Amino acid sequence: MLITGSIAYDLLLHYEGSFEQGLKEVNLEQLSVSFTTHHYERHFGGNGANIAWNLKLLLQNPLLVGTVGRDGRDYCNHLAKHSIDVSCIEQRDDDVTPTAIIATDSDERQITFFHSGADAKGDWPDLSHVRNALGYAIVSPRDSRIQMQAMQWCSQYHIPCLFDPGQGMLGMGPDEMRRALHFATGFIVNAYEWSLCADLLQASVDDVLQEVEYVVVTHGGEGCTIYTPESETVLPACKAAHVVNPTGAGDAFRAGFLTGMIGGWPLSDSAKLGAAIASKVVEQQGTLLDTLDLNEVLNRAAITYGKELPVLPVTVSV
Repeated sequence: MLITGSIAYDLLLHYEGSFEQGLKEVNLEQLSVSFTTHHYERHFGGNGANIAWNLKLLLQNPLLVGTVGRDGRDYCNHLAKHSIDVSCIEQRDDDVTPTAIIATDSDERQITFFHSGADAKGDWPDLSHVRNALGYAIVSPRDSRIQMQAMQWCSQYHIPCLFDPGQGMLGMGPDEMRRALHFATGFIVNAYEWSLCADLLQASVDDVLQEVEYVVVTHGGEGCTIYTPESETVLPACKAAHVVNPTGAGDAFRAGFLTGMIGGWPLSDSAKLGAAIASKVVEQQGTLLDTLDLNEVLNRAAITYGKELPVLPVTVSV
């Protein structure tokens, strides 16, 4: 399975209070605001790496394509130590590894700053040696030039591709967005990102479904909605035992969803697996789970949705 997206360091901050209250009386034209945080952690992150990591925990075999900077060797070693293929990760010495600064308030609202670093200078690699082994792909947020190259490559070699633009679509024009959708098999965004897409394209879900086979819109703790030309399916979220930090839940959802898709599952079952593993990620700080009890994940899905999921596909030796 092909995964391309950011490979980044995450700096996580927690604000004991509400961003909404802090910004309530602020004149946006004269914005100058400061939030004091008493919690700081540095973790391995980035949407591409997060998705690949969770796929590995779900017994899949991800090929991660991305770019790190001069400080990225430790990250590549960390991924390789956990048996994730890093042969297609480009390492550049002329910039730093992408970095996200993510602040979360007590109501789980987030403010994120992202520095793309070396990824903005990266290149799409020659994958001709592995293309016949790839059954599905996801193109997640990274430099928009490389995103488009990835979408074109998947289309050229007839690899089903899930387009996951994230808030990277803020830097995309409507023509570029339409072109990417034309190359895609499916489209996945959260509710805020869907509103950005709808405004950018002046389009409805039905309009987007003229280009792709399905659209998935996630709603955080409220679940997700799956749209196809024939149906609209609303699924509740899996309830976490406790919520520590929501960062990385969306990437975990995508890993579970892709696992179902590579196994030939229905869209709804794929989303249920995604929701179940996402509910595990929010129970910790950081986006990379050390271990994952697959039986616990499957049981959580069965309890939430009232039936067991299909047999988990396995694409690595266990």
